[in-house]
Amino acid sequence: MKKLVSTIVTTLAAAAGLLFAGVLNANADSTYTVKSGDSVWAIAQKFNTTINHVETTNNIKGHYILPGQKLSIKTSSTSSDNNASSTTSNTTSSSASTTSSSSTSNATTTSTSSTDSTTSSYTGSNLKSYVLSQMQSRTGVSASTWNTIITRESNWQPYVRNSSSGAYGLFQNMHISSGSVEEQVNAAVALYEAQGMAAWAL
Repeated sequence: MKKLVSTIVTTLAAAAGLLFAGVLNANADSTYTVKSGDSVWAIAQKFNTTINHVETTNNIKGHYILPGQKLSIKTSSTSSDNNASSTTSNTTSSSASTTSSSSTSNATTTSTSSTDSTTSSYTGSNLKSYVLSQMQSRTGVSASTWNTIITRESNWQPYVRNSSSGAYGLFQNMHISSGSVEEQVNAAVALYEAQGMAAWAL
């Protein structure tokens, strides 16, 4: 009987220890040391969080960080859960859209497919329509506003670099130093989510 009670107590203690360790890991703080060439945006991407969260947690103003600076990054399981539900939502939305398209006539389906292929993936020949479609659908800001910004910032040259500021690409984003058109769009969306149109002085 003593052995049974001892086994139960030991098992319960081990289970409680694992539960406690899981809770600690779910909201663990990480310390990150800034390296030369790092940006707040890149650090936020690395830890699956937002620029605003990194800056608020570490009292950063104007995205200004220095090599050797130690940043506290709070990681949590909820950010990955949110991403998973967002992915599920996008997949469901795509499935519904595909089902809806397949029920239309062949001519309409062909037209829809050619429009989707023009704007849902970058092929090299659809730069303007792809970028404007992505930015409008992901930010809610009109395509004409994004066209004005990109024309002003880079004149639609996707790999241009400002030699004085180091800003890069279509959006002249100072938080990236290289990247494909798709990566530039993702970075611009992240910058918009963090700063709104103020990132482009609008």
